[in-house]
Amino acid sequence: MELGFDQGASDAGEARYELVISVDARRSGQYSDAEKPLMREGIYRVLETAFAQARVARDAIHLEDRGDGVLISVPGRIAVARLLGLWMAEVHENLREENRSLRVPLGLRVAMHVGPVRHDPRGIAGHAVDLTCRLADSDVARQLLDQEKADLVLAVSDSLYLEVVSPGGKFIAPERFAPARLTLKEGPVTAWFHLPGRPIPDITVGGADAPPASGGPAAVRLSEDGDEDAYDDEYDDEDGSVRYTAGNNMSVHNGGVYHQPVHFGDNNGTDPGRPGHGR
Repeated sequence: MELGFDQGASDAGEARYELVISVDARRSGQYSDAEKPLMREGIYRVLETAFAQARVARDAIHLEDRGDGVLISVPGRIAVARLLGLWMAEVHENLREENRSLRVPLGLRVAMHVGPVRHDPRGIAGHAVDLTCRLADSDVARQLLDQEKADLVLAVSDSLYLEVVSPGGKFIAPERFAPARLTLKEGPVTAWFHLPGRPIPDITVGGADAPPASGGPAAVRLSEDGDEDAYDDEYDDEDGSVRYTAGNNMSVHNGGVYHQPVHFGDNNGTDPGRPGHGR
């Protein structure tokens, strides 16, 4: 299923900076064929109700079905802080309500990242999409749901944490995010993990506490074979570069220039009828 696709976005392979959200269900393979439709209905009920509560119109976003989850992109005119704050708070509350009537609670892994996204009639693509999906599918996200007996975990990219989470805001508590170093197919990255409604998560691997990072909470480097080592640099990529920075309402991606504005805080536009306007 696809919603809110803007045909103009695919012209000449144009990329636009957007917020990408990946949502996956916990242990979806353990649901029987008869149970999976109910699981999927629950996911959509939780997410779509949260969009309405956060005053984000469905036709303002792109949403495509992934079987055991959904992939979403949100245009830059809608404040990223609204999705990280209010929308995630509503997802948490809706999920708690949904699980009250379920014998096996529905668990969700949510990941977010802002980057260049390319649209075509079949969906969305780009490194930003790949990274977001890998964060949602990471071992740390999976393990946190299990070891903390939680029903919801949020993973955000390092750049998104620095630009939007760390300044704080309504429903955004940076002190409750913990970093972890992940080794993905594309290379090592830092991600930040949060359990809504709970204190900062204790990220451990194999039962061992993660070593503290300089100037920040505990951090750990994970490889695909499960090994770990200390991670000393809280923010930089391996080559010392920054993935992107933002000033005012413009974001700049290393290696390319994009002229589409993207908002990282409250929208202060003059059109109150547009989605995401105001708080």
